Amino acid sequence: MKCLLPKVLARIALVRSAMAGIVLALGVAGGVAAASPAWALGLDPAFPDPLLGPAHAKGVVVWSHGRSINAEDSQAHTPIYLEALRDDGWDIMRFDRLSQGDTLKDSSKRLVDYSAELKQKGYKQVALAGQSFGAFLALMAADASNDVDTVIATAPAAYGNFDDFYESWQSNASRLYPLLEEVKHARVMVFYFHGDDFDPGGRGEHSRQILAQRGLTFAVIDQPAYLTGHWASSSGLFLRRFGDCIRDFADNAALTGEQRCNPRWGTMPSAEMKLPPELADPPPQPLAKRVAASPTGSAAAPDGGNVPPHGLRDVWYGFYPNGREILFGIEAAHGDDLTAIYAIGPSIDNKNPAAWSRRKGHIVKDVFVFDEPGKSTLRFRPKQDGGLGATWMSIDHQISMTAHLKPIDPQIVAEHAANMLDSAPDSAPVAPAAANSDGSETEH
Repeated sequence: MKCLLPKVLARIALVRSAMAGIVLALGVAGGVAAASPAWALGLDPAFPDPLLGPAHAKGVVVWSHGRSINAEDSQAHTPIYLEALRDDGWDIMRFDRLSQGDTLKDSSKRLVDYSAELKQKGYKQVALAGQSFGAFLALMAADASNDVDTVIATAPAAYGNFDDFYESWQSNASRLYPLLEEVKHARVMVFYFHGDDFDPGGRGEHSRQILAQRGLTFAVIDQPAYLTGHWASSSGLFLRRFGDCIRDFADNAALTGEQRCNPRWGTMPSAEMKLPPELADPPPQPLAKRVAASPTGSAAAPDGGNVPPHGLRDVWYGFYPNGREILFGIEAAHGDDLTAIYAIGPSIDNKNPAAWSRRKGHIVKDVFVFDEPGKSTLRFRPKQDGGLGATWMSIDHQISMTAHLKPIDPQIVAEHAANMLDSAPDSAPVAPAAANSDGSETEH
């Protein structure tokens, strides 16, 4: 859809949205600056790619952003999980509104009108996705229109958070349930996240009961592991874990009853991970349990000498908050000196490919430290549960990320490496430049 010049000028004039902004409670709209224009921005493509159009797209998704008291959310980034639907053949649109005049009643009415227009244009399916205030809008439109086929609601909230709007905060639950009770026929997928200050709690089970009694097709994902906070659905990790499930839910109009999302990503190394081909050899005797239990932290090999880098004694696996997989494995130990493999999966935008490097480090008290010149710094601290607390720091020490890695069987890694060789028999090992690319941009 074409944008008029005033619309473009309005976008330029808007303040960039702060993702940590506070969702405005419906009853405190007077707190928005009076100078804000009263008209909304409308419907626009969410990505720069050309739209497929009604004749070729599987359907159209309209995403509605939240509403903040201290920023214009019309400038908020489109959540990356919608790329899973775009890549699957859906057209993705944004329903952008200025905060002044953005009420549940008025904006949901406009969303109903847009849904009807899109169906009239020939789109086979109309899916409404929304974050926070936008999730409420999507559900309200599904209550009022038979043109809405699917709703994807993440962290629904329209009445403020616990700290700043306690008097209305409970309404994020009490006024949500009636919306679920009135959905006409749409499939409903709703996400509630741990540590969400806009969530009064208990909404998952109550929502499940309502939707089951209605006989609708639904999926309630309540407190999913590893994802916390009101904005969890904007993360790369959310895409990695739930992108496929969301895509399948939207694609299949024949689904009935409750659908379960049990993401496999993040439980074991994916096929996208790259590892040294020599790891396909049988792993040597594990050492890490003795390393972690040693009062001095010493990791001397049984024979007191170096063990050739030939396999992994101990292996841990996990992922960073940006959705990149991590695999760390100890190859050899001599005294407090270590040789290890550090591998990361590709970035969610595929601009940074999967890579591995062989790192040399040492044990400092109970921490595995890898601080070689010209490379990122890695620290791994053994935990009581057998896992590792991992910290990555860029070469300039300006950026860092943390993760929790869990132990996995070294044989799994050997099988993974063997599968890599079988699936690409004519491929060469990772080039030295890629294998040692531990620069600041690699993990981002």
